Amino acid sequence: MSWKRNLILGTALAGATTLTIHLINKFVYFSATLDNLLSSPSGSYYEWKFGKIYYTESGEGKPVLLLHNLSTFSSGHEWHFIKEKLAKTNKVYCIDLLGCGRSDKPNLIYTNYLYVQLISDFIKHVVGEKCDVIAAGESGSFAVAACQNDSSIIDQIVMVNPSDIRYLSKSPSKRTKTLTRMINIPIFGTFLYNILTQKKKIEKLYKEEYFYNKDLVTNSMIDTSYETSHSGNAASKYLFASMAGRYTTVNIKHCMKELNNSIFILIGDKTEEKEESARLYQEILPSIEIEYIKDSKELPQMECPDQFIEAIHTLLL
Repeated sequence: MSWKRNLILGTALAGATTLTIHLINKFVYFSATLDNLLSSPSGSYYEWKFGKIYYTESGEGKPVLLLHNLSTFSSGHEWHFIKEKLAKTNKVYCIDLLGCGRSDKPNLIYTNYLYVQLISDFIKHVVGEKCDVIAAGESGSFAVAACQNDSSIIDQIVMVNPSDIRYLSKSPSKRTKTLTRMINIPIFGTFLYNILTQKKKIEKLYKEEYFYNKDLVTNSMIDTSYETSHSGNAASKYLFASMAGRYTTVNIKHCMKELNNSIFILIGDKTEEKEESARLYQEILPSIEIEYIKDSKELPQMECPDQFIEAIHTLLL
């Protein structure tokens, strides 16, 4: 009968381990969102077909839509330092993409086309007229694809440190699909996600990749990004899982070749790899103009907001 005792003992240990991990996950969520840094009474929600989309609207003039970088750490807060300055000359719409920040985080596979639909629908139903788009990181590919899909909704595009076009051309593989499934597993997948999104990892990201001047990185920035990556409890991991599986990438070379829009690329001058990436975009579409933000890296809109606004006003005449 020893096998029965071993089975009972093994089952009890497995249950205890699962419960322990579940409680750890709950504690991580509670501690990450305790300060409620994402609360904002001034925002609104767009009832989209796949979930509620949080956005803010300010200013008057030609409409500009701000798209933050695609990351579970990111939200419209990324534009906090330039939004009101831009609103002095333009009507500014700033959204939290689906799966990010204060927007809904449904359990689904997040794809490039999903975000193309979101941008198109938001401009048609909320903005209500043709607008300029300023998009950071991978979100630049959504703006380009949305513009190619419907030329009537977007005028000019500014891509801020856009993702490498070679990375965007990569499609899901067996290995990346397996990683997506692992992260999406209840409890244990959430535990893995919590390990990969620890606050110290976010701090390292800010100080080594996002900012050139580490002294400009504040605790508030790190805390807000950490809360963003855990708001919605376990639902925060679904976008992360899709990105790990490369479901959000798409080869945009053919999209760019068909565009007649004015496209600009803003890059931090301390990111050599981004300069190479920008040149690859320019090889596909020679009309693209490249501008540099001095002494900045991945997030010039946060690190050098005054320079950033000056560049935007020069480009978007």
